[in-house]
Amino acid sequence: MKRLALICALLATPVAAQDFSDAPGGVLRWLDKLTGQTGNMELSRGQSLSNGRLTIQLDSCRYPSDNPAADAQAHLTVIDSSQAEPVFSGWMLASSPALSAMDHPRYDVWLLRCVVPGYAPPEAEESPDSSDEAEAE
Repeated sequence: MKRLALICALLATPVAAQDFSDAPGGVLRWLDKLTGQTGNMELSRGQSLSNGRLTIQLDSCRYPSDNPAADAQAHLTVIDSSQAEPVFSGWMLASSPALSAMDHPRYDVWLLRCVVPGYAPPEAEESPDSSDEAEAE
């Protein structure tokens, strides 16, 4: 009986919601599955960039206030110039890109992180192209 009361008390205890902060921008990675080309793009909130047939717009990027390196979330709108409707419009999670992935036969886009003022990301998230440039110098 005591065990049941303890379980009920634990279930009734509200779980603290994690506070999120809005970031001024985000870093995305794209892949052209046909050519194998890949790269990173940094977008400010509301900015869009084109890559091939895709136009990618960052609508919002947010991160846990107490840990900028943790799970970033971004709302993206992705438009393929050959289609009337967006091919993706929704939230992507940096830690689980497959949870809400863009379904496109040629291109793939996913969130790496939010751009957080005063926070330097780990070097491991650099673009594959930028690491080649660093080695050449």
